[in-house]
Order: sequence, then C-alpha cells, then structure tokens
Amino acid sequence: MAKAILPPGESRRARGFATFDEPPPPLLVDGAGRPDFAAIRDTAEFRELRRRTRVFVLPAVLGFLTWYLTYVLASAYAAEFMSGKVVGEINVGVVLGLLQFVSTLALTTAYARYARRQIDPQVAAVRALTAQERP
Repeated sequence: MAKAILPPGESRRARGFATFDEPPPPLLVDGAGRPDFAAIRDTAEFRELRRRTRVFVLPAVLGFLTWYLTYVLASAYAAEFMSGKVVGEINVGVVLGLLQFVSTLALTTAYARYARRQIDPQVAAVRALTAQERP
C-alpha cells in the first residue's frame, strides 16, 4: 500500500489519517482494569500534581507551625509580654490567641482556593490517564 505524499513537516496523524506505526498511549491500568499505581506514580502528570501540592503545603505548614509554636512559647516564657494590656481587660495573649483562629480560617480558605485553581485540574489530568478508551 502506498503512503500518501504530505507536505514537509506534516504528519499523517495531523491530517486525521489513522496510523498503525505509532503505539497508542499507554493505559495505566492492570489486566483487571484497575489503576496501575506504580505506572501512574512515574508519569509527568503525577509529578506535577505532587509539585503543585508541595508548593502550597510545605510553606503553609511551616509558617503556621512557626506561628503556633511562637504563641505557645511566648505564653510559657514571656508571661510579662503576654499579659500586657491592649484595651481594657484585653491583653496581648488574648489577642494573639484569637488571631490563631483567624489565621486558621485564612489558611483554610487560601488552601481551598489554591486547590480549586491549581490542584483539582491536575488531579483530573492524572485521573484521565486511566479513563482513556481502549483502542
């Protein structure tokens, strides 16, 4: 069977021709149709998902733990500072304690927004690796 003559730089696949010389993309499922987790772990899509997760989670956890431990240590070892009056009977310790709740809410909101914009689309890309139609 003769091959069609195409302009330079144009492939048969780009023109919509079926090609049998290119293997289909690998389905990342085992013989029983279950996800092949070892193969998925080695894909670029999964590595990108892990990178996107680390970009937010690592700094957020380190920052929050530092803030929380600083509050606990200040409560234990800087009683004079923490008992300083701010307004009326409200002292620095109460204000910083309430800010712990505010920072937790802010961090949760920021993560939910980040996950919706950055992580969820990448999760969909990883899931698509196992949801492809069999040829």
